[in-house]
Amino acid sequence: MQAATAYLNAVEQIIQRIRNTQIQAIDQAAQICAESIGGGGLVHLFGTGHSRILVEEIFPRHGSFPGFHSIVELSLTNHNQVVGANGQRQAMFIEHIEGLAGVILRNFVLTPPDSFIVFSNSGVNEVVVDMALEVKKLGLPLIVLVSVDHCTTSGAKHSSGKKLIDIADVVLDNCVPAGDALVTVPGLADPVGPGSTVAAATIVNLLKCALAEKLTAAGKPPKVLTSSYFIGATESARRFDDAYDEYRRGLVQALGGGRHG
Repeated sequence: MQAATAYLNAVEQIIQRIRNTQIQAIDQAAQICAESIGGGGLVHLFGTGHSRILVEEIFPRHGSFPGFHSIVELSLTNHNQVVGANGQRQAMFIEHIEGLAGVILRNFVLTPPDSFIVFSNSGVNEVVVDMALEVKKLGLPLIVLVSVDHCTTSGAKHSSGKKLIDIADVVLDNCVPAGDALVTVPGLADPVGPGSTVAAATIVNLLKCALAEKLTAAGKPPKVLTSSYFIGATESARRFDDAYDEYRRGLVQALGGGRHG
């Protein structure tokens, strides 16, 4: 179990680095999101590959709330078959196609006070950089969540020569070292145990907590998806319906159906 303990030790160090270095950036990101949601807008979310997990970690989850709009392309994120139709090879190929982000966003209406979060561990693949550039063309605040170590030590792939950290208004660092895998096993040439999921999910939930605090302080408490453990089955079901109705109204807005107050 030495390798398992080594992974726990590495993750604990990452969480401590997040505590020591990311609180101010998380507060800045939460303020951007609070201005969007509190102003009747949306926080749009985008990630490819494994980063789709973080889009879903924000909403819908117990302890989460509407105000976000998930933009998830199955062609970039559907990995359950690995090989064959809709396989991993295709998804990884599509990640490198410039121009796709503009095609995706053509489906939606993004206007102030909306904001945008892009999730990517590397922060350099063409589609995520393309998306960030498109968002800035629209004049929206951009938050990115990346491994700054991986991003800064990787070469730019987009034809603009830019990486996510070059475009963002706020950079959230998951504090995971370049390469992601954290544990070296004696006799095994390659490291194992990626840390980016644990680290990024931690930051996502720190952001949600800070955002809920800001919205509540502003007199606009969010409609939280609350477990029946806390409030009983009937009230929990009602809360879910209310939150889903709120999400639907936001989706209508994103599809060009007009803003709501």
